[in-house]
Amino acid sequence: MKVAVVGATGLVGSVMIKVLEEKKFPVDVLIPAASEKSAGKEIYYNNKKVKVCSIQQALDEKPHIVLFSAGSDVSLNWAEKFAAAGCYVIDNSSAWRMNPVIPLIVPEVNIDSLKKENRIIANPNCSTIQMLVALAPLYRNFGIKKIIVSTYQSVTGSGIKGITQLEKERVGDDSSKFYARQIDLNCIPQCDVFTDNDYTKEEMKLVNETRKIFNDNNISVSATAARVAVRGGHSESVYVELEKKVSKEKIIAALKDAAGLILKTNNEEYTTALEAQEKDEVFVSRIRKDLFNDYAWNMWVVADNLRKGAATNAVQIAEYVKEKFMS
Repeated sequence: MKVAVVGATGLVGSVMIKVLEEKKFPVDVLIPAASEKSAGKEIYYNNKKVKVCSIQQALDEKPHIVLFSAGSDVSLNWAEKFAAAGCYVIDNSSAWRMNPVIPLIVPEVNIDSLKKENRIIANPNCSTIQMLVALAPLYRNFGIKKIIVSTYQSVTGSGIKGITQLEKERVGDDSSKFYARQIDLNCIPQCDVFTDNDYTKEEMKLVNETRKIFNDNNISVSATAARVAVRGGHSESVYVELEKKVSKEKIIAALKDAAGLILKTNNEEYTTALEAQEKDEVFVSRIRKDLFNDYAWNMWVVADNLRKGAATNAVQIAEYVKEKFMS
């Protein structure tokens, strides 16, 4: 079993390798790949040094599965070449997510829609993944009409450039400007660039990806995405309007045994971004009925954006592909 990781030296790529190791994914040959300038570097996998190769060299090795986390341009240039060589490509960029013939997968939500012939598989946006793990049990049981979500996203969601700006500003160095404003001691109401409709690309990902994953264009989604001075872990305040009037007991019953989700029902036992770091689950707390709409509920949703929001989700897809399509 040959597994390649394209973008192996990046923030998410390194976590992908860590998750493959932790989950004991059956890797006989790991092929870490990166840009030409990173080729030749060494990474550790299972306590052994492995040399990083170029993307072309990884393609020449004909891996069975390749995890991409090197940006949209790289994915658009290389994913189809790997697929044509018989590889299963699991892509963490936004390149393929809204392509109508490419499945967009959150394993706890819609893994059954994945087919053997799907050689390119898209990993959703981090904030979408955690929100839908939390909402899928409610959607299945009660239907959803409307979602209003505000996100509080950590700097790791921007990669090393976001971390660098935060860390430099904390010691009084303002020489690194990746964000539109100072991020240290601040909250910036902008993730990614603005689009023609006044929403940012990050906000529109929540809208479009939710509808695609649920396969339901009747759901209305309104999102506000903010960047906060937190190193890791994304938090979300989620308002969800259901199609049915239900009790809190039924909401809790639907969520308590849901795959990949940890539910806290005591108000004071809410989970924060700091507590979600290095964990693979999505944490749901502060569930409360809306004061003015009998169909609506509010909740607090937190997850590690590098793990469940990216690397863990991709490896879970790889596990399914290995089990269902390659055994």
